[in-house]
Amino acid sequence: MKILTGNSNRPLAEAISAYLNLPLTQAAVRRFSDMEVFVEIHENVRGEDVFVVQSTSFPANDNLMELLVTLDALRRGSARRVTAVIPYYGYARQDRKSGPRTPISAKLVANLITVAGADRVLTLDLHAGQIQGFFDIPTDNLFAAPVLVKDIEQNFGRGNITIVSPDVGGVVRARAYAKRLDADLAIIDKRREKAGVSEVMNIIGDVDGKRCVLVDDIVDSAGTLCNAAVALKEAGAVSVSAYVTHGVLSGGAVARVSAAPIDRLVITDSIMATEAVRVSQNVRQVTIAPLIAEAMRRISEERSVSTLFD
Repeated sequence: MKILTGNSNRPLAEAISAYLNLPLTQAAVRRFSDMEVFVEIHENVRGEDVFVVQSTSFPANDNLMELLVTLDALRRGSARRVTAVIPYYGYARQDRKSGPRTPISAKLVANLITVAGADRVLTLDLHAGQIQGFFDIPTDNLFAAPVLVKDIEQNFGRGNITIVSPDVGGVVRARAYAKRLDADLAIIDKRREKAGVSEVMNIIGDVDGKRCVLVDDIVDSAGTLCNAAVALKEAGAVSVSAYVTHGVLSGGAVARVSAAPIDRLVITDSIMATEAVRVSQNVRQVTIAPLIAEAMRRISEERSVSTLFD
């Protein structure tokens, strides 16, 4: 078993490597002067079970290209099996035709990864579960819920909590959290006029006097979370926190969260923290390295991954 990483999230790869007590495979992932990606693997991988850890986060296209070129290098190096470990699967929000003459980019990326040489994929909290079906190779979709639920329990206990879905599409996820925590459930009914702009319309459920915890899979501009927090406070919530798997946090998102009535935003390290995240007072990262590392070990040993969530 060998672990290889690109440049997208080296701290996570190093944490996975430390958990498994396996050194990272020596490789050079660099650019030519015209920014072409070049990968050279400095160890023999013939007949090995290789895991490539690479999130396709910002800069998404560069990191995706690094992954594709690395997969091709491993395939041509005669690796026995290559698993693409993608903690954050970029382009996942383009999982359907949202209008006439628009692409389904999540499927295109799945095709690229398969053709590049991946034998299987390991990812975390896909934006839409059906993306698993976009791959014609085995795909394991892990859930960050056990890690985030544990953190919620440590910080809130189990009393007087209401789990809140920031939109109707996240109800299944929020219900799963509420069930694990034996908590109440509320839903934000929002109407989005255009991409990147959301308007809170109504709150379904009782949040008056409750400690509200918003749960979601991706926070990008943070507009939805901030609007939801304002609406919850106006409805009588004692406090509002948010737990989100993938902290994209593009543009001025961190500043927006800091100015909103959100006590804390907890994200995982599926995406490497920016400087704004590192210095923020109310944004905190928890690691999913042990979860991913354990899944990688089980895949390598041909054991069940699903039992991680029993």
